[in-house]
Amino acid sequence: MALPRLRPESTALLVIDVQDRLMPTIAARERVETNCALLARAAGALGMPVICTEQYVRGLGGTVATVREALPATAEVIEKTQFSALVDGVRAALRMQRRPTVLVCGVEAHVCVLQTVLDLVAAGWTVFYATDAISAGQVDQVEHAFRRMDRAGALPTGTLGAMYELIGDASHPSFRDILELAKRVPKNA
Repeated sequence: MALPRLRPESTALLVIDVQDRLMPTIAARERVETNCALLARAAGALGMPVICTEQYVRGLGGTVATVREALPATAEVIEKTQFSALVDGVRAALRMQRRPTVLVCGVEAHVCVLQTVLDLVAAGWTVFYATDAISAGQVDQVEHAFRRMDRAGALPTGTLGAMYELIGDASHPSFRDILELAKRVPKNA
């Protein structure tokens, strides 16, 4: 049996609800914003599709500038009110991109991220979630959400591990770009 792997040609990045009025309440906010932005930049450098969701923009504002500015020009930004980000627009974008693997980051771990991961796994996608790019306003909820994702079949990774797994080899044409991003991942998060 082949083990699931992150490969740029088969993976899409899904950034969930990293929004202006929500992030001030999130534990380890700066780390999460930084790592989500770094994953978006890495995905752009590797030509991967990026989808960014925004939950109820009127109430929570748009995506924070740090992440918004890191999104590649081709990124799709999809507004939603449903907690799971696997709304029709996201589902259609993932199917159109023909990427069987989704790398997930964002907030909140126990609400939108968890419900999205459960729905993606149930729909047949291979799901990786970047543990250092996910958090919640109530930090005690994060570990429970990660355990549920694990038990559902999703695979934990970290921002650094994901970036290096995506390139796979120091001879990759984007190695230097990824190396520069890797140097910016916060230490001891």
